[in-house]
Amino acid sequence: MFLAVILFNPSVSHIGSFIGLFVLKAVGYYNAGTVEFIVDTLSGEFYFMEMNTRLQVEHPVTEMIVGQDLVEWQIRVANGERLPLSQEQVPLNGHAFEARIYAENVPRGFLPATGTLHHYRPVPSDPTVRVETGVEEGDTVSMHYDPMIAKLVVWGESRTAALVKLKKCLSTFQIAGLPTNVDFLQELASHSAFEKGLVDTHFIERYKDDLLSISTKSSKESHGVAELGAILAAACICKKEHITSKESLRANKSLSVWYNNPPFRMHHFARHPLDLELEENDGFSEKLLKLFITHKFDGSYFIETEDGTSGLDVKVDHKGDHDFRVDVSGLQTDVTLASYSKGNSKHIHVWHGNHHHHYRQTVRAEHAVEDSSQPSHASEGKSHPKGSVLAPMAGLVVKVLLEDGAQVDAGQPVMVMEAMKMEHVVKAPRAGYVSGLKVTAGQQVFDSSVLFTIKDSSAN
Repeated sequence: MFLAVILFNPSVSHIGSFIGLFVLKAVGYYNAGTVEFIVDTLSGEFYFMEMNTRLQVEHPVTEMIVGQDLVEWQIRVANGERLPLSQEQVPLNGHAFEARIYAENVPRGFLPATGTLHHYRPVPSDPTVRVETGVEEGDTVSMHYDPMIAKLVVWGESRTAALVKLKKCLSTFQIAGLPTNVDFLQELASHSAFEKGLVDTHFIERYKDDLLSISTKSSKESHGVAELGAILAAACICKKEHITSKESLRANKSLSVWYNNPPFRMHHFARHPLDLELEENDGFSEKLLKLFITHKFDGSYFIETEDGTSGLDVKVDHKGDHDFRVDVSGLQTDVTLASYSKGNSKHIHVWHGNHHHHYRQTVRAEHAVEDSSQPSHASEGKSHPKGSVLAPMAGLVVKVLLEDGAQVDAGQPVMVMEAMKMEHVVKAPRAGYVSGLKVTAGQQVFDSSVLFTIKDSSAN
């Protein structure tokens, strides 16, 4: 089952509006309400589903095409005032999309995610772009509330224009610190069937292999873009370190000449390696990218990859805060860099063009930082015994269906968890017996913590 993640409202005829009005009059309802219909894509006929005596989360798409504040109307009606327009006077202009941006782990079946918004930069609002959000950078998304971070609403004169704007806004909607569905929404909005308007309630299920794959591009193209992202990240990191070292030098003038930028060396350029692990969408798959950075006397860099196929001259200008203008062999691009530490890893996010990449850099133990709002993934901490079943999300254990030592079949439910209004059944991954089951109903558990272990029956 999938929640509605992208809503669309076209400026179609008034037929649906008049039928909805007829329903409300038939029951004598006088206030804000939402009448829902479902359309049969084969016959073209539509059917009544339900009515809610309130505005719904989708109401911004209606507001965008009618140009009215429905929340204000609801308050005025409740105050006994008359509506300013009749149904015939309500304008229907253009097309609108609403994308719901969630804190969720898409590869794990859209399970809700928790963590800190270490970097949060929604797209700027204007008359055709609207962002409704209740969080800001530094806030924590916990297991106790709905995982929605924001609603992104866009308007265009045509469906095509509105969709182009939606894709552009999604590509520049920046979030770092916890898993989100932003990349998935980009894949969905860019799917050829979605672009053609061939959408129904089975769309995600039908095209899940396209939408949920790590990349729809060829592996060679995907690797090339990720490698370029790593080079951009490396250059911006070096530039940021240069700025920090200059500020430190001005403050206490104790910085050694060997750590200037460019670092001073006798008869040659300073050169050092930088290892970045590309973190894929599932949060566990990694690809090591080894870079070699040469600091040139003019403050620019020459960055090479381990295989020697890429050697690029890179110049960086710091535009302020997290933003940089990077010149790569004569081609300029705007780059945003965000980083934070968690456990023994430094997480580095880079946005360039329509691309977003997430890298990790291992740090020494003495520099490790704990983030209590989002415990480290299993891959970042110690390994777990074979057969360990980890919590798929941070949440509450609602029911424990078996006792420790019980025999189980593959796929048999062991416990039920709940978080952010979603229920998830934890099943045995294989046949055997349950061992180390210590959690109880009513207990809260962290994401990726060990719930129990399945051992072979022969070992019992």
